[in-house]
Amino acid sequence: MKNIWKTVCAVAVAGMMTLSAHAEEKTITVGTMNWEDLTPITGITKKVLEDAGYTVKVVEFSEWGIAYAALTKGDVQVLASQTDYAANEYWNKNKNRLEKLSPVSHGLYQGIAVPKYVDIDSVDQLNANADKFGGKIIGIEPGSGLMKDATNVVKGYDLKLQLVEGSTAAMTAALKSAVDRKEPIAVTVWEPSWMVQKYDVKFLKDPKGIFPPPQGYYWIGHKGFSADFPHARELMASVYVPLPDITAINTEVKDGKTMDQAVKDWTDNHADLLKRWENVKN
Repeated sequence: MKNIWKTVCAVAVAGMMTLSAHAEEKTITVGTMNWEDLTPITGITKKVLEDAGYTVKVVEFSEWGIAYAALTKGDVQVLASQTDYAANEYWNKNKNRLEKLSPVSHGLYQGIAVPKYVDIDSVDQLNANADKFGGKIIGIEPGSGLMKDATNVVKGYDLKLQLVEGSTAAMTAALKSAVDRKEPIAVTVWEPSWMVQKYDVKFLKDPKGIFPPPQGYYWIGHKGFSADFPHARELMASVYVPLPDITAINTEVKDGKTMDQAVKDWTDNHADLLKRWENVKN
């Protein structure tokens, strides 16, 4: 009888240890780039996780290299990223220590754009109209993936226009000034962006296909995240934020709202959708 009781106790303790070992933590550290496309995705997903009882800490980064290093080391556990092109170099370098969790949006496109009132539609028409644009394409920060791709486009089409390095703020100011005066301007820009909506620009066609095609956004995690956080992973996999919604959120921010308020307004207006996302069984 004593031996039977010892066996029962041992089984019970083992069961408790197994349950404890598989109990899911309720605190998650999320990394995000402090950019207008990724911040709304992170904020909306944070809300879904918090509604399910998780404590979510968000750490902002300004460079892909630093963000991927933090994710690889486990300083943050998940990160939203465009692994196909924009951050492909960092993904390929570290993917053996990471895992792709789920798609969360799609359609990021970077290219050369002009206001819709400008009567050209393709990159290969720029040379014939170089004088209209003052012989320049107004770019952004020199270290960005967009400028790298734009440089390749200038070479690939043998463009006679100068690709001007600068900043996003300077490019935006130049675009606004030109639109206010209904003057031609060519800029490097991306979608989703409030600029595309506010200034009514069109992307020039790229017949040679030098700019990458529309990109997807994915939640990626430190290796083992899905095993350690199975319910959180399922919740995150349910979240999908269409590109126009990201653009609309950032337009509201540009018009004076804080990002937190714009995200809250979006989640409040999509309460039924969030409930469906959150209705994931443990």
